[in-house]
Amino acid sequence: MSRNTPITHCRNIGISAHIDAGKTTTTERILYYTGVNHKLGEVHEGTATMDWMEQEQERGITITSAATTTFWSGMTDCKELHRINIIDTPGHVDFTIEVERSMRVLDGVCMVYCGVGGVQPQSETVWRQAVKHKVPRICFVNKMDRQGASFNNVYQQLKSKLNANPVPISLPLYSEGQFIGLIDLIQMKSVVWDEASKGVRFEYKEIPEMSRMNAEEWRKKLIESIAEYDESFLEKYLYSDTHSNSINNEDIISLLRKQTISGLSQPMLCGSAFKNKGIQMLLDAVIDFLPSPLEIPPITGESTIGKRMVSRTASDDEGFLAIVFKIMSDPFVGLLAFVRVYSGRVRTGDSVLNASKNKKERIGRILQMHANSREDICEVRPGDIAAVVGLKSVSTGDTLSDINNPIVLEQIAVPTPVISQAIEPNTKSDQEKLGTTLSRLTLEDPSFKAYTEKESGQTIIAGMGELHLEILVERMKREFGLNVKVGKPQVSYKETIKNKSGKVEGKYIKQSGGRGQYGHVVIIVEPNKNKGYEFQDQIKGGVIPKEYISSVSKGIQDTLRAGVVSGYQVIDVKASLVFGSYHEVDSSEHAFRLAGAIACKKALLSCNPVLLEPIMMVDIETPDEYLGNIVGDILARRGIVQSASETSYNIKVVKSEVPLSSMFGYSTSLRSMSQGRATYSMKFKCYNEVKEDMIERLKLKTLY
Repeated sequence: MSRNTPITHCRNIGISAHIDAGKTTTTERILYYTGVNHKLGEVHEGTATMDWMEQEQERGITITSAATTTFWSGMTDCKELHRINIIDTPGHVDFTIEVERSMRVLDGVCMVYCGVGGVQPQSETVWRQAVKHKVPRICFVNKMDRQGASFNNVYQQLKSKLNANPVPISLPLYSEGQFIGLIDLIQMKSVVWDEASKGVRFEYKEIPEMSRMNAEEWRKKLIESIAEYDESFLEKYLYSDTHSNSINNEDIISLLRKQTISGLSQPMLCGSAFKNKGIQMLLDAVIDFLPSPLEIPPITGESTIGKRMVSRTASDDEGFLAIVFKIMSDPFVGLLAFVRVYSGRVRTGDSVLNASKNKKERIGRILQMHANSREDICEVRPGDIAAVVGLKSVSTGDTLSDINNPIVLEQIAVPTPVISQAIEPNTKSDQEKLGTTLSRLTLEDPSFKAYTEKESGQTIIAGMGELHLEILVERMKREFGLNVKVGKPQVSYKETIKNKSGKVEGKYIKQSGGRGQYGHVVIIVEPNKNKGYEFQDQIKGGVIPKEYISSVSKGIQDTLRAGVVSGYQVIDVKASLVFGSYHEVDSSEHAFRLAGAIACKKALLSCNPVLLEPIMMVDIETPDEYLGNIVGDILARRGIVQSASETSYNIKVVKSEVPLSSMFGYSTSLRSMSQGRATYSMKFKCYNEVKEDMIERLKLKTLY
């Protein structure tokens, strides 16, 4: 079957921003103007298509990334029809995994900024994620109708805070203080939207005289920023009259497109999604400046045959290769695996290999998703984003590959949970449903963990923040009919070591019945800062048979999970197995696992073990008059204030680092201190050592 839309006319984009910058409203307008929706959905009314979960509609925030597909042929229908796959991502830091895994599969992203708030803390986070994955970006300054909105302020913040190279291609147009439309700096025309038509009708006009000089200055900046990276265009620019039409607009679009795809520049637009102005120009910019799947570098992975790095291009003729970037439970069709196809094609009923787990899978159904509604399709090709039904043993980050030439792609990075709480089922039937519910939720959300605490037997859930866990508990009740009692949130502490041990011996020798148990190891442990757990086999001469080596590592990991200071997991440790002995009859994997655990516990206790606590980056925006009280409160919470800078309208931004244990209930305290006028965002930064005098104050169990 041939493609309905050529791959050169496909765009895989995401909408990302700080919370409340207007991502979902922007997406709703895109769906309306492209004809997918015939009624405008509003976040504040709970009718947004992309916020389909009950919790999203009630809270007015995006919790899970939603995917949809639409088509666009330009503002004036002068472009060829393009297919745009859109992922609307959350803005709240607790759901950062949703942004991370979406960035992994996108070819381009539209960064939305509030015209008043500018570059806010989560804006910086999503920008860094896009830079890490080398995703081309365009910038859309939203809410230009709001009092205090400043396009120029956001432009300066993009340069100073994000080290970006924004290239404005449109400017806001005002009349008597009212936002009425935009100035198109490429066409050098003004665009005014008809309010009565909800922005469907618009008109190109000459730029008003009072705005023309400003527009010509920005047009000059636009051309100079393009000329900076292209010698032939620079020469043409230097020998032309920039106020005439001698600069070809097609050249501007073509060169700016190249610079955007290479990451050198970011086209910058503006508008007001809520007031239905500027969205059509944003869609044109997506087509003009963001890449098709053919224009991104070939995807690289490790071939399981020969263990070598290989690459695949976006071609139907290459072997099939796709990554599972999201798992979702659907009450009607079961488990949905969202996939991004990089090469090859696959049809319903075909078999593929889950190369990450080396398991063969059969494609049951292929669905084109539109938020939580769906449409059956018969095949997927390079550049497609779709949901697959029928995969038995798949999880987030798995690679689906051609059976004959399997390739494994790099896993999606999952952040470590920093907060936990105990849950307890209300009834016996709830107890029976608990395991299934938790396994489904952990499969959907890799940043959510669930485990049973050995000492108390309690079921513990862990996540990225109070809101994250609150939402998940609500989902247990609503989606799975599971009623649970919830304990107070607890901090996920960790342990580590500060010194290197000497050679430490671990023996497990037991005689029972006719056959005994014998395991003997000698290990050295040392700090492995920011590198996690590492095991090194230094056995020579076969003093321990190879089949027992992995058991020693498993025993060491058993001890690391159990901890030695306060019962918390030990992180960033390197363990080297240097010597040992075995018995030809009595040795077993079990004996060597226990010997490894015994040796590890002895070694850790000799290495000055310490307790670690999560430190959060806290960014607070507050009116000037509350600054003193807020800074004093941060210091009282054992925080360190990094900086306090001023934005527009006497709003101060306080950046600080605060232990998570001091931040429970902070939103209530902040509202009280600022009469509800201050806001804050918080994200995990690192783990730091807890001083001995604080351990007692925090009432943590310890060996000290």
